[in-house]
Amino acid sequence: MNIHEYQAKSVLAQYGVAVPQGKVAFTVDEAISAAKELGGKAVVKAQIHAGGRGKAGGVKLSRSISEVEENGKSLLGKTLVTHQTGPQGKVVKRLLIEQLTNIQKEYYIGLVLDRASNRVVMMASAEGGMEIEEVAAKTPEKIFRETIDPAVGLSPYQARNLAFAMGIPDKLVNKAVKFMTGLYTAFVDKDCSIAEINPLVVTAEGDVMALDAKLNFDDNALYRHPDIVALRDLDEEDPKETAASRFGLNYIALDGNIGCMVNGAGLAMATMDTIKYYGGEPANFLDVGGGATEENITEAFKIILSDDKVEGILVNIFGGIMKCDIIANGVVAAAKQVGLEKPLVVRLEGTNVDLGKEILGKSGLNIVAADSLADAAQRIVALV
Repeated sequence: MNIHEYQAKSVLAQYGVAVPQGKVAFTVDEAISAAKELGGKAVVKAQIHAGGRGKAGGVKLSRSISEVEENGKSLLGKTLVTHQTGPQGKVVKRLLIEQLTNIQKEYYIGLVLDRASNRVVMMASAEGGMEIEEVAAKTPEKIFRETIDPAVGLSPYQARNLAFAMGIPDKLVNKAVKFMTGLYTAFVDKDCSIAEINPLVVTAEGDVMALDAKLNFDDNALYRHPDIVALRDLDEEDPKETAASRFGLNYIALDGNIGCMVNGAGLAMATMDTIKYYGGEPANFLDVGGGATEENITEAFKIILSDDKVEGILVNIFGGIMKCDIIANGVVAAAKQVGLEKPLVVRLEGTNVDLGKEILGKSGLNIVAADSLADAAQRIVALV
């Protein structure tokens, strides 16, 4: 789960992480009011779930109320296209009106889970304001890391090591240590999957603060954080993915034309790879899981077909906990309910497979049965 910049800063402020003063605005009038509270000057920042807003014209310095008004009007309702939104972009529906900051130097601080060590790693760089992927690719020696022992947490000496390595002025190292400690505590307490401050800035007044903030959260831990769930902005999410989550389905939209319904993430990946191998393009990743019901299968079909790009569907089920006859009943019910007219290829294997195939065969529907994954992929690619 992702949240907006202003929400991330609000969360971090609870842990003593220094952030600029700011206020969210949903209208131009609210933007003007917020700017007046900041003394008439402000940064007007588009709030969407994507990076690269500055390069796309989504961050505007405003040195008067009239400029705040002008910039607010130009951004609200605008479709902002960045390298993370894709060509379709995202519509700006809210703004962050934030105090101007007297920046002396920009840095980068980030926290991620390193799966190689199974520990949280804090990364730091003096190359703030740049995409960290670009820095890693071109000048990896400029990224410094500290692997954190979960039993101890971020040690002060580790934070100091990073502060010195990235060139934080000596007189501000203690503030930087406090900043990093608060950031790490927030990361762990809130079950984050990513915490990224880019840029972290040192100001002429001697402050160390987060000029931008990105927090992502582990979906599997959200039940522990109703306060974080309350920050969810469904307008920023794919409605198909939102609908899928309500039925316990794992769905991710892709750009192809072959809808996929599979049980198990590994099998789903293998199915998409096989479709690609035979020249097709998957339209989605959809894992119905091991305990799906007939209702879940029906909803999965509806979600797949709600994508206008889908021209055919491949169902690939290995029946273990999920029995093939349950899948077959769901497929038949869904196809009849939605009036399916697009090609449908089904490959079943495992528990109750013969019963499942019998149900499909007696359905009276135009369902193409396949004997293997390769066979199924070739058939659906040919049909679409």
